[in-house]
Amino acid sequence: MRLSSFLAVFRPALPLILGLSLGCSLSLLMVSWTQGDAEDSCGDELGNGRLHMGRGDAQRDSRDGGGDEDFQPRVVPYHKDPNKPHKKVLRTRYIHTELGIRERLLVGVLTSRATLNTLAVAVNRTVGHRFHRTFFFTGLRSPKVPHGMTVVAHGDDRPVWLMYETVRHLNHHYGSDYDWFLLAQDDTYMQADRLSELVGHLSAGQDLYMGRAEEFIGGEEKARYCHGGYGYLLSRSLLSRLQPHLDTCRNDILSVRPDEWLGRCIIDYLGLSCVEAYQERTYRYFELGKNADPEREDSIQFKTAFTVHPISEPSLMYRLHKRFSQIELEFTYQQIQQLQVQINNLSDLTPEGRAGVTWPVGINPPFKPRTRFEVINWEYFTEEHIYSCVDSSPKCEMRGADRADVSAVLEVAVERLNERYQPQLRFRKRRLLNGYRRFDPTRGMEYVLDLALEAYTQKGHSQVLAKRVNLLRPLSAVEIIPMPYVTEATRVQVILPVTAQDQDFVGNFLDVFVMNTLDTHDNVLLTFLFIYDPFDAQRVSQTDVFAGIKAMIGEVEKRYGDVKIPWISVKTEVPSQVKLMDIISKKHPVDTLFFLAGVWTEINADFLNRCRMNAISNWQVFFPIHFQEYSPGVMYRDQQPSAASSSFASESLRDGHFDRHVFEEACFYNADYMTSRTKMAADILDNEELLESLDVYDIFVRYSGLHVFRAVEPALIQKYVRRACNPRFSEDIYHRCVLSNLQGLGSRSHLAMALFEQEQANST
Repeated sequence: MRLSSFLAVFRPALPLILGLSLGCSLSLLMVSWTQGDAEDSCGDELGNGRLHMGRGDAQRDSRDGGGDEDFQPRVVPYHKDPNKPHKKVLRTRYIHTELGIRERLLVGVLTSRATLNTLAVAVNRTVGHRFHRTFFFTGLRSPKVPHGMTVVAHGDDRPVWLMYETVRHLNHHYGSDYDWFLLAQDDTYMQADRLSELVGHLSAGQDLYMGRAEEFIGGEEKARYCHGGYGYLLSRSLLSRLQPHLDTCRNDILSVRPDEWLGRCIIDYLGLSCVEAYQERTYRYFELGKNADPEREDSIQFKTAFTVHPISEPSLMYRLHKRFSQIELEFTYQQIQQLQVQINNLSDLTPEGRAGVTWPVGINPPFKPRTRFEVINWEYFTEEHIYSCVDSSPKCEMRGADRADVSAVLEVAVERLNERYQPQLRFRKRRLLNGYRRFDPTRGMEYVLDLALEAYTQKGHSQVLAKRVNLLRPLSAVEIIPMPYVTEATRVQVILPVTAQDQDFVGNFLDVFVMNTLDTHDNVLLTFLFIYDPFDAQRVSQTDVFAGIKAMIGEVEKRYGDVKIPWISVKTEVPSQVKLMDIISKKHPVDTLFFLAGVWTEINADFLNRCRMNAISNWQVFFPIHFQEYSPGVMYRDQQPSAASSSFASESLRDGHFDRHVFEEACFYNADYMTSRTKMAADILDNEELLESLDVYDIFVRYSGLHVFRAVEPALIQKYVRRACNPRFSEDIYHRCVLSNLQGLGSRSHLAMALFEQEQANST
């Protein structure tokens, strides 16, 4: 009875116990099988600096008498030989160079002096920017080279000589940088995206000569050459193998056509013939007839062609580009519709079903805020006004880009309504009742429009009705803009203008500058610009208002023997930023990187590095937006913050705001400033007061043509200070200064609390 009750209790666990027992038994058996004889040698030896593996190596080791030794790992310590000179490791500038990664396609266009400014320009404007690199090879250069084109002149207009020099030039200068080379004539239209896709699917390590295959004159042999009018592809390996034979081909092969000469050279010395298909990829081309109209071409051969030839004039090249752009756009829309249908069909298999599909189909769902602080506000607008203004005004006139944006959205809304309801109904907009928009960073600009529409039926009846529509202007694909190469080793020349009213803040500026740059040996120089008004300038021999600052500079130079901090004295009634920079610019080389600072600026290494990276000579200037702390009197009122809370607030950028009304700090190169001032000279002749009405930011925006990069800079933090706004400056500069002082007092909540406490105090 006891046994049966015991079995009944453990009966559910019997399979588990049997499984564990069987597993342990099999494990013990496997260990005994794999262990083998304890006296067998592994056959690995490292005695002579070699590692032998395998049965054959073990037998050779046993014959040498070293097979019975066990493998003993040996640690080789690293030590530097003091007698040998140290070799500095040189790293490449770009990682793809070190890894041996090459670009896919380089395009060479064969042109002439007569067609360089016509057909070659048309090629460059239509498809030149769509390839990674495009070169135009000519025999003799025309007197005026078109702007924005890389032209290589070989000095001889003979067609065969031009081909010989072009192939030699490509292999010598770019043979190790590109996998494929496309050669074409300037009367050839090329589909850049399709050609790039073609080379992306071809193996780069194969010798390939690909294009439209043509028979040689006479047509007796089976070998073919590639017709130059439709372009042809040459692989990097083929170009490398062909290089030693180019001189021989030039001397031995007689031909009038350069493409036929190149084909004969490749066939004779490499044994390769031109092919139109390779690795299941076909080189598609189209021969354009005389007086053909691209808008009427509708054949499959035309729509799928990689190249079109011949092009007789530049206008025909532009018309072809327009036609192919329309074809690609229609194909893209068809792909989008197919993907939307597939998404709708697959949505039935998801847990949410059709309800989980967001509108528009295929676009990211709207942003869902987690807290009330993340809610995206809607902007209300009409056709004439917008009720969310930059200067915080409740209402402002709609103009510029905003007006163009609203007009385009209204036009698209009516157009889409007509597409949906025609031919039963036809709509015409009467006016916009209400408009709402917001920018969702996850999907784009959303619009909600209440339209007053006049609807017409097929019988001619009409009626005015109100209709609400939703539209979305989605974000397009993110584009990576190539930027010039810059380093963080560039020397920064800090310029600090100082007036008599700013003297109290210079001591803190110097302390921070010494601690963050001189103590760390950063590559930074400092120059003071003392601005005297006419009254102080007359008394400078008796009483120098900047004597205290000059004494502090002398103490810093005495403490750091190798540091010199120069200063420049200027007398002016109106310290215009442009006039001051004119003086500074003449005293420094053109390659100087300036950082125009203020006495309240606290310089640190993080910001200096971003100044070096964001200011690019002949490309971009940088105007950082510093973080301005609020007034302590408003933020804390009668209570003073503790040191811990104060440091925490500064580190997390609390109790302040990014002051977008101040444009004092700027990073730019002297050459860029001088170029902008030269372009401004003509306007100064007509209006001499222009220098006082503009600052450096306005100079670069209006006259430079460079990228003006303005962004928030969390590493640039300033304490609260009430700036003295000079009414002699322009109205815009004075207005920005006043707004900066007002918005720098405190946040809305702190200002409201201060007003509330003041009202309570007055009421009691």
